[in-house]
Amino acid sequence: MARFATLTIGTFLALFSYGVAQESTHGAITLNAIIESVEKTQAGIRPRVSYQVVREFQLFGANGSNPKSSVVAEVEFRPPSSKDYRIQKSSGSNRGEQVVRQILDHEVEGATQVHQSRTALARDNYTFTYNGEAILDGQPCYVLGLQPKRRETELVSGQAWIDKHSFSVRQIEGELAKNPSWWLRKVHVKLTFADVSGTWLQTHMEAVADVRVVGSHTLTSRLVDYRGPAEVAAIHHKQEAGKRHSIEEIRSFTLSATAPAF
Repeated sequence: MARFATLTIGTFLALFSYGVAQESTHGAITLNAIIESVEKTQAGIRPRVSYQVVREFQLFGANGSNPKSSVVAEVEFRPPSSKDYRIQKSSGSNRGEQVVRQILDHEVEGATQVHQSRTALARDNYTFTYNGEAILDGQPCYVLGLQPKRRETELVSGQAWIDKHSFSVRQIEGELAKNPSWWLRKVHVKLTFADVSGTWLQTHMEAVADVRVVGSHTLTSRLVDYRGPAEVAAIHHKQEAGKRHSIEEIRSFTLSATAPAF
């Protein structure tokens, strides 16, 4: 079973939640049973080992198919609820890196279990409706309607696609229940998830914001690399070895500089 990684998109993102609107039956399974299975799946596949992901963000303006800025960021998760990041490279408008840093800062702050419970697919957060079934990327899914129970920037009014076999969330799409800023009239998000080397990750995100004065802007992110616990440990070992080597060089230089000359 894949481990589940909760990755937010900061001011643009609303993650999993659920609540029952009706006890209707669809084939051999009820809406309530679908929701309970999703809840159990989320609770059972949270990551228990460290991993790193590399994501590429691109910011597009109101007019133009070329990105105004591109940012590549490395994000590291350490169980049970610690997250950190670093910007690997950035090009184009400085605004793109500013937005990405705001998003990743928010992810770091939101890595706690208390925060995740307020954005989870849980009946405390959402009212659910059954909207039918669909095929998504070749996989049969239940389609559930999402109605937030609170006006918060991390809840989405829209739909969720639930894998019929694993009850993992494959996609969420809709509008944020509350706009993160006065400058944003509305924000439409689309989040896609998949199994990546045994960890259930957000693999793609698209957020389209209607910005006052300047018009529509689109932020996208895609997963470009995944590093498991063995690779993460090797990276840290190499970094620590490099730090020790640098300290020894500084110490040797200091000793040679202060040694008396004869």
